[in-house]
Amino acid sequence: MARHFLNLGDAGGDALAAIINDALDRKAARAGWPKGRPDAGAPLEGRVLAMIFEKNSTRTRVSFDMAMRQLGGAAMVMESGSMQLGRGESIADTARVLSRMVDAIMIRTDDHAKIEEMARHATVPVINGLTDQSHPCQIVADLLTIVEQGKALPGLEVAWLGDGNNVLHSILEAAGLMKFNVRVATPQGYEPDGGFVKAARARGAGVTLTSDAVAAVRGVDIVVTDTWVSMGQSHAAEKIAAMMPYQVNEALMAHASPDARFLHCLPAHIGEEVTQGVFGSAQSVVFDEAENRIHAQKSVLLWCFGAI
Repeated sequence: MARHFLNLGDAGGDALAAIINDALDRKAARAGWPKGRPDAGAPLEGRVLAMIFEKNSTRTRVSFDMAMRQLGGAAMVMESGSMQLGRGESIADTARVLSRMVDAIMIRTDDHAKIEEMARHATVPVINGLTDQSHPCQIVADLLTIVEQGKALPGLEVAWLGDGNNVLHSILEAAGLMKFNVRVATPQGYEPDGGFVKAARARGAGVTLTSDAVAAVRGVDIVVTDTWVSMGQSHAAEKIAAMMPYQVNEALMAHASPDARFLHCLPAHIGEEVTQGVFGSAQSVVFDEAENRIHAQKSVLLWCFGAI
């Protein structure tokens, strides 16, 4: 059976740790190399990844393309609007056809049910490039970045500020797998899906839900936020007003540990979820985090192909 990567739990804690370690090793081995040079051994030589985009993308698109190039393989971009999928062909038939033509499928879409259906009918690995429910590849890059900063994952204290969205759901899943704690500060009505909270707690993660931003950030190792208004969401003005008390600014960051790091999956809306003072500070590792999407994606792909 194909190894799919729809959520972090598909790999599990041991495999997730192995993926992070592999990414660290591969990144170190490439130091000073041209970005398009294949890794030693070109482990995915001859393999082709189909990338389906139903949502806009910069980091996911470029990082998966570069990941395949660095692993010795190739990638093709498929926009849903220019595919038969965008004209009514079923997800199931698309999965069956692509499985006969390429070696793996990455899809970036809205409804998580679409990627689950794709995986049910594909005979090659299917990877979640983002859905409204979760964003597992982003969190692999985040964990890689945190480890690079010299912080151990077990026992880590993470604060999330703002919307209880898909990125937070994957952070909660990671917390359960890697045994760290998450303090979630959101306005009422914007809490994360209770299923992710329950699952994280069941695996031993400490998850605190609060409406107090200062309490959430006090003494933590990592502060994370994301865009408040996601692609396709309406009622932006109302939502932004509700979120303003959760803006990550200099005063709020002062409550975190002195060596705390700030993460954001980008793109950022400066002046909304984060101020320029925090975004451009020495505590911010957002561009390391963005670069690490390549290295994280490479190791996820290798896991899907059974090389990890």
